Amino acid sequence: MATTIYFIIWTLFITDRAWTRSVRQVHEVNESEDWAVDDFDCPMECFCPPSFPTALYCENRGLKEIPAIPSRIWYLYLENNLIETIPEKPFENATQLRWINLNKNKITNYGIEKGALSQLKKLLFLFLEDNELEEVPSPLPRSLEQLQLARNKVSRIPQGTFSNLENLTLLDLQHNQLLDHAFQRDTFKGLKNLMQLNMAKNALRNMPPRLPANTMQLFLDNNSIEGIPENYFNVIPKVAFLRLNHNKLSDAGLPSRGFDVSSILDLQLSHNRLTKVPRISAHLQHLHLDHNKIKSVNVSVICPTPSAVPGEQDLFSYGPRLSYLRLDGNEIKPPIPMDLMTCFGLLQAVII
Repeated sequence: MATTIYFIIWTLFITDRAWTRSVRQVHEVNESEDWAVDDFDCPMECFCPPSFPTALYCENRGLKEIPAIPSRIWYLYLENNLIETIPEKPFENATQLRWINLNKNKITNYGIEKGALSQLKKLLFLFLEDNELEEVPSPLPRSLEQLQLARNKVSRIPQGTFSNLENLTLLDLQHNQLLDHAFQRDTFKGLKNLMQLNMAKNALRNMPPRLPANTMQLFLDNNSIEGIPENYFNVIPKVAFLRLNHNKLSDAGLPSRGFDVSSILDLQLSHNRLTKVPRISAHLQHLHLDHNKIKSVNVSVICPTPSAVPGEQDLFSYGPRLSYLRLDGNEIKPPIPMDLMTCFGLLQAVII
């Protein structure tokens, strides 16, 4: 139970964009730095609030170039401009930067000067969504914790791109142009602390290989994935939230044990080609199977059985943990089988 609570709390922490947007208020009191009031310079193109001296707001100003960043700045907002390049020079004095938002610009890989980003030794968050990138930029600073690259044109991940990003916890590559050949067996090598990986809305037909062992959230919605290799989840033993909605999964494409993986708490398989409810773990709490081709629910197959592992048996004494089951959009006709409710005594919502 303690592990379950930890997973849920961490998910709320890492995925809540309201948290990231509120960083302006969270850090209003700056740690002591070597800058004085006399050094409170502000680029004329931007806004520098006196109450938040470590922030520089340059968004929505039609900028084509990045202005010189003062040394005191931690948080840099440059989204929704016309910026095409990221040169080194504007960041020469910006040694304290923790956060850069360059979403909704026109940045290409050719426009990023080598070393411009890797020189930012304290950078934690880098937002480059809605640009013109065709590959994951490199090199990046070792300090980086979140890299957001959604809605670009990324189709390539150069070898060694992630090799030094051991502090990265979130990688967002959704809505790009990734194909299966973009991944090698060592593509994700180095991402020792990655917890959330989002590759939804790409063009994958297979599950990405050799994911980081600490991956807890894996989002692969809106691809063309047809199958999951046997023992695939052995490499990611901590995965708790798995989304495979809007793919081409069939019964034959699932591993023999289905999703009987003790770490998975939330499993989403909506809008696929399944005709049967797959095997699940007693730990699973939320299961989305809507809009498949399921005709009936065989409770004798899907009802989890006690594990031979002593620790697992202790948990099973409370019964399977499933509390939410969605089956609408299939070919199932009510009423709900009574043995389903008998097996899953904690069910609070069943949608058919």
